Amino acid sequence: MRKFLVILDDSRECLNAMRFAAMRAAKSGGGVQILSVIPPEEFNHWIGVSDIMREEARERITVHYEVFAKWMRDRQNIDPELVIREGEAVTEILAQIKADPEIGVLVLGAGTDRKGPGPLVSQLSRSAGALPVPITVVPGDLSKDRLEAIT
Repeated sequence: MRKFLVILDDSRECLNAMRFAAMRAAKSGGGVQILSVIPPEEFNHWIGVSDIMREEARERITVHYEVFAKWMRDRQNIDPELVIREGEAVTEILAQIKADPEIGVLVLGAGTDRKGPGPLVSQLSRSAGALPVPITVVPGDLSKDRLEAIT
């Protein structure tokens, strides 16, 4: 089975990436793996405090994930898998792709503001030629109807 790896973060463009991954998986008989990366700078505190903050971050991610997972199950009949990693985002994305040979496509959402498509799209597209899987970059301002037509 081919999995679409999609990144869960707090960006607005994440929504379209999730939709695209679920729709493509549903139409191609694939699966969806949702990866969320907790940056290391969130835990530069005393050990006890950092453990509590780490657990709170995981709980926030799980609640956020459940919103997308429910939509994927109800609308696309896809049961996504959640993976949470800690570290630098690009490093952890690449590590997850290497760790799971069923991942066939990395799906990223592109931002729509003047700052550019976003740090993940910028960093990963620079090294796209050396990545072990193709990247699909989904524009953040595509409508639901347009996404359905494309997938």
